[in-house]
Amino acid sequence: MSSHEQKNKKRSPWSWVPSLYFIEGIPYTVVMVLSVVMYKMLGISNTDIALYTSLLYLPWVLKPLWSPIVDNLKTKRWWVIVMQFVLGILFACIALTIPTTNFFKLSIAFLWLMAFTSATHDIAADGFYMIGLHEGDQALFNGIRSAFYRVAMLMGQGVFVILVSLLINASGMDKVSVEVNATPADIEVQTVMLDDLDLSEQPGDMYLMYEPRQLDIPIKRVNTTYADSVITAARAWNIVQGQFDPDAPQIAKERSKIAKVKKEKSKGFEDWLRKNFGAEEVPITEYAGNVGIMYFHLSKAPEANKTVIVSFGQDRGDKSIKLVEGMRFEFTSENWNKPVMSVIQLDKKLDAPSKAFFDAESGKVKMAWSVLFFCLAGMFLIFHLAHRFVLPKVEVERIEHSLGEAVKDFFSTFASFFKKDGIGLAIAFLLLFRLAESQLIKLSAPFMLDTREAGGLGLTAGQYGLTYGTIGILFLTLGGILGGIAVSKHGLKKWIWWFAIMINVPDAVYIFLAYAQPSSLAVIIPCVAFETFGYGFGFTAYMMFMIYIARGEYKTSHYAIATAFMALGMMIPGMMSGWLQEVIGYQHFFIWVVIATIPGFVLLKFLHIDPHFGKKDKQVE
Repeated sequence: MSSHEQKNKKRSPWSWVPSLYFIEGIPYTVVMVLSVVMYKMLGISNTDIALYTSLLYLPWVLKPLWSPIVDNLKTKRWWVIVMQFVLGILFACIALTIPTTNFFKLSIAFLWLMAFTSATHDIAADGFYMIGLHEGDQALFNGIRSAFYRVAMLMGQGVFVILVSLLINASGMDKVSVEVNATPADIEVQTVMLDDLDLSEQPGDMYLMYEPRQLDIPIKRVNTTYADSVITAARAWNIVQGQFDPDAPQIAKERSKIAKVKKEKSKGFEDWLRKNFGAEEVPITEYAGNVGIMYFHLSKAPEANKTVIVSFGQDRGDKSIKLVEGMRFEFTSENWNKPVMSVIQLDKKLDAPSKAFFDAESGKVKMAWSVLFFCLAGMFLIFHLAHRFVLPKVEVERIEHSLGEAVKDFFSTFASFFKKDGIGLAIAFLLLFRLAESQLIKLSAPFMLDTREAGGLGLTAGQYGLTYGTIGILFLTLGGILGGIAVSKHGLKKWIWWFAIMINVPDAVYIFLAYAQPSSLAVIIPCVAFETFGYGFGFTAYMMFMIYIARGEYKTSHYAIATAFMALGMMIPGMMSGWLQEVIGYQHFFIWVVIATIPGFVLLKFLHIDPHFGKKDKQVE
């Protein structure tokens, strides 16, 4: 055993795997999720947010193109440590650009650099994981690394936003909390009118005034046209009062998922599918959830040339009660006493009394986001220093090559992947093993949220969040951890059929859900938990198989190429799944999903996997 391997054996993977994959998930979440929240709070239009932040995903799609550079230059450890330092600097740069007048263009530019740096860090981290751990430990820690990556994502979407909220509140007026109740339709609710508002200057410090103190919205379905008109009128009123929203309000409209067949024109294959497998058309009445209005204004005028920014949004409670207009207001000495409107709408499927709490916060929004990014910069620099000591040294530095040799190595790395024994069958497996799941994952949320008339389960947003976003994620993570333990005990080959069964067979619960359409969460939640647990458990086989085919001289590059085929296998079936479901309906669609599991099972018969691969007490070179 070499001295490098001896050092690696002495250093427990627990000392670096969790932290490495936690820090890997942070920049991805910041770029893809947190940036959207930031730009929305800073007044950027939805159009610009959607366009520019969506393009930020491109580096993760293209990362296999420069993976040979990471493979052939320096060591994976070097790349990991250097990229963490660069990410820390980029976080600091974004923090410095936020207070500037041209912050959007500058911050987007740095987010682009962060996306490329983060994608490069991902390549190096995955490569280091394969080099720094024996195969048995790779299997054992497969679920652990996924769990800590998800922890990073949850922190990015939750803890970081809460921190910004606290900083904003600390730098402005006292936070206002409004209780919003969904009440039975037969209870009379008193409506606050504009004439009821006291717009005179109030003594004492400046504070936010609001009416009503508690908003009660009767649970009833209203015509969509009426709900849309209230939202549109509120937005128009806010503009008249000196507010500016660069986007039209996001008006949710119920659309039938069952398209009508045009009898006068045959559509070939689509027409044949509709005729033989299409769901029976059910007339759907267009309706929406009831709406309620809140009014806001200041108690006194701010100082001249000073703008008070107020952000309004849900803090806690039922997600089926949502804010649809009036999320951000700017008050000056010119419009402080011109009341603005926020519109809160009930989920159209909500049928029981419920409540939620909405907070109105004011303060130095740009300062709060700058502080967060400075904190993230400090976090990455600390991890950079820590990983310099805890990451084991398991590689030998690459010999420097001339430019011509470097280019030759670059192309030979790609070519060597496609020259591997059985690579055609392996690529087919990567593309088809999740053929069913790639379609199911796209339609599971619409199915649960769609009306029962359209073939769905009719869950509210809050019920879906509990069912899939909380319990589903919990069982998904649990399945991944147990799958890793199983491989480390007996190897991938022994478990591969069980993994295939667990990732595919649970999909059949959606056939039951589509035909039975249960309304009780006591029935729906166990079905979703079973399916997500099976997916988490079975996905271990997929991850380990990518490690298996990446073995050899260029592990890092070959693993990155394998992930590209993984993305392709999810993308193409996912693109057609929505169209197919609209044509044949949910019931037949989920039957098709189960049928789509067959190619994955067939391919397993022909795969050649070393019986010892993945075992903790065995190594396969």
